Amino acid sequence: MIADVLAEATSRMDRAVEAAKEDFATVRTGRANPQLFQRVMVDYYGTPTPLQQLAALANPEARTVVITPYDKSALKAIEEAVREMPNLGANPTNDGNLVRVTMPELTEERRKEYVKLVRTKGEDAKVRLRGIRRQVKDDLEALKDEIGEDDVARGEKELDALTKKHVDLVDEALKNKEVELLEV
Repeated sequence: MIADVLAEATSRMDRAVEAAKEDFATVRTGRANPQLFQRVMVDYYGTPTPLQQLAALANPEARTVVITPYDKSALKAIEEAVREMPNLGANPTNDGNLVRVTMPELTEERRKEYVKLVRTKGEDAKVRLRGIRRQVKDDLEALKDEIGEDDVARGEKELDALTKKHVDLVDEALKNKEVELLEV
């Protein structure tokens, strides 16, 4: 029983760490990256649709991303959605066939703002991990009558080790992103 609860906790924590890494990828560095547009939602015929479902993204140059829509009628909506992206600082251009987004150079001040943003996202990820830990600990406490206090205590120790491991993974990803952001 404890093994099942801990296996579910591991799975949930792994997903939380992956979500944090994806979240970090949406913060831009000095070079353009199609992952920046991962969470862009385009109003496509009145329905919010992820950009990846509407267009192909390419990175032909270090600071340029080219967005080629599958349906040319979505071109204007894609351009508008990219323009409204927070923390991008780029002005997309539409040539009638595709949208070209050229990233401006990052200033030192802007890089430091991005580091603060990434740290906030890292803290949010750790809060999610601690929330999962709290829920799993409650699940273990509910099993106390069936399996005994000693087994629950052992399960809680394993849970604490699991939580620490996942928090360390978030910290490592955060550290790598900070280095990437501050690299000129």
